[in-house]
Amino acid sequence: MPACLRCPPPSPDPPHCRAAASSRGSAPSPLQARGTPPAPHRRPRASAWPPPWRLPDGTPGELDRVGVLEIDWAASHIRVLADHPAPGRAHGLLAMPDGGFVAVANRPGRWLLRCDAQGRVLQRHDLDADGAPHTLGGHAMLSADGQRLFTCETNPDTGDGWIGVRSPDTLRRLGEFRSHGIDPHQMLLDGDGRLWVANGGIPRLRDGRKTAMERMAPSLVELAPDDGRLLAAHRLADPRLSVRHIAWAAGGSKRMGVALQAEHEDEAARREAPLLAVLEDGKLTLPTRDAQGAGYAGDIAAGPGGGFVLSGQRTGRGLWWHPGAAADLVRVAELGEPCALASWDDGRGVLIAARLGVARWHASEAPRMLRWPMPMSPDNHWLLLNEAA
Repeated sequence: MPACLRCPPPSPDPPHCRAAASSRGSAPSPLQARGTPPAPHRRPRASAWPPPWRLPDGTPGELDRVGVLEIDWAASHIRVLADHPAPGRAHGLLAMPDGGFVAVANRPGRWLLRCDAQGRVLQRHDLDADGAPHTLGGHAMLSADGQRLFTCETNPDTGDGWIGVRSPDTLRRLGEFRSHGIDPHQMLLDGDGRLWVANGGIPRLRDGRKTAMERMAPSLVELAPDDGRLLAAHRLADPRLSVRHIAWAAGGSKRMGVALQAEHEDEAARREAPLLAVLEDGKLTLPTRDAQGAGYAGDIAAGPGGGFVLSGQRTGRGLWWHPGAAADLVRVAELGEPCALASWDDGRGVLIAARLGVARWHASEAPRMLRWPMPMSPDNHWLLLNEAA
């Protein structure tokens, strides 16, 4: 989506930063810090983030990249610490106990990459070595004991969803079990070590394209991590709302936020579709019909007040939901193509990666923004590797 970003020149402590989508045709609005009363929090000085990104067309070499960025807010500077060509577009990232991370190929990719905390490549794995036809769905999760790496997968011959069980060190397949749905996309563990899987429910061709949408069957399922036994399944009444990305609320909460992707045939219905579902007390509900995201949330992260922040990529908005005002989505940012989110300060703030830079929003302090150090298009997700106070 064509977009532009307007903000004042960087300074050690800019009072505000303005950002808007060019298609809006109006004056840019400031990123507004609306939220809970001020509370003590850590203000990060510098942090290391591994985002997948893509270089502009025409750039020599491989355009899809995986690496690590250092964001130094005190110096208003972003530095590339590591930059590696990827076999294709990367999507999800998973933090590992050693301080490194695993990057997962975007659907329907067939590769995994493990890097250390400095971004050095430790292991590459091509699924051709597994002896199975499965393709990856974009995300991975580590078991509670750290001994198994779970990957969302699809058998392209049948369309069935699977969870691959892999060695965290070699990334090689150890086993598999069914996802109890189709199009598995993201996974999380709960406090008891059980595996939650967002089955997007979109039927796809071998190349990942959508097909036979009348057969959509999204679900959010709870599985036993040892053998994949189905423990619970939750579905929304509208089968055209694909469940994609999931996040737990901050503070050890059992409330899960589910970012939605509307797949209605009617464009108006898609644009008016809700962005968020919430799982709590064993029920999956739509707490708000607020349609500020035009039917697509690119990412979700824990936010203030036991809530969540969603990236409305199509409308250029960062949107905050919390149970104290459950019927509304509060606009906290206007940016060109915001997508990747990461919580900080125990969910009181969120970092938003957008087309031209990164924004830092907090419920009780002025927002900040820095431009990328080079032309680059970040993907849907990133994560915090380490932070210097």
